[in-house]
Amino acid sequence: MTPLDGARSRPAWPSVVPARPRALVVGVVAGRGGAGASTLAAAVARHLSRRTATVLVDLDRASGGIDVLLGLESADGVRWPDLADARGDVPGADVLALLPRWGACAVLSADRERPGPPEPAVVADVLHALTTETGAVVLDLDRAATAAGESLAPACDAVLVVAPRDLRTVAGTLVVRPRLDGVPAWLVVRGPAPGGLGGAELSAAVDLPVLGTLPTDRGLVAALERGGVPARGRTARAVARLVGALERELGR
Repeated sequence: MTPLDGARSRPAWPSVVPARPRALVVGVVAGRGGAGASTLAAAVARHLSRRTATVLVDLDRASGGIDVLLGLESADGVRWPDLADARGDVPGADVLALLPRWGACAVLSADRERPGPPEPAVVADVLHALTTETGAVVLDLDRAATAAGESLAPACDAVLVVAPRDLRTVAGTLVVRPRLDGVPAWLVVRGPAPGGLGGAELSAAVDLPVLGTLPTDRGLVAALERGGVPARGRTARAVARLVGALERELGR
């Protein structure tokens, strides 16, 4: 019997968010395909993990596993399929202890060898448990699920929309934009702009403010090809500024 067996049944995520204090929950979603949302989610989680217990959660339905992005695909620890029976009053400390680690950051990933999304009720119960045991939870949100109103974006304290500066991003962001009403949400703008679309124009087109920008970073591209998100360099410094700006916006 695992520590997760025998849990009692209770309602799903939106109705069980506990009274504060609980973890800061940050969702990251792509404005369009290939925007780099998983990379930003990982970088934000790593930055937060330097000062508080943090877990990075893979919620991309079509993901081959965010552990692959981080070079953790062979690391011991549970993935979403291992938590299929985690329902009810899930012991968050036990889940956290079973997760693989990316430095100081815990990672709850999909599994490329056992594809398929976890049940929504399992996601709700596991994430509720993790918010009571950590200081920050970063969700790599599924873009299609967000557009369909089936993601946990409404449960986030903040949502970051990764936005390359092109018209595809405008069209793609407008699809998910209605699902972000009532949620503190910002654009994280990426360059370059092949057609000259500026951050202010992009912001006006989708009616979301810009939190900050991510620079073109050749070192990041090379690191991702080798299997890993770099801890230093232009992207890491930009993410540190983004997290600082987000905390100021949220009054944390």
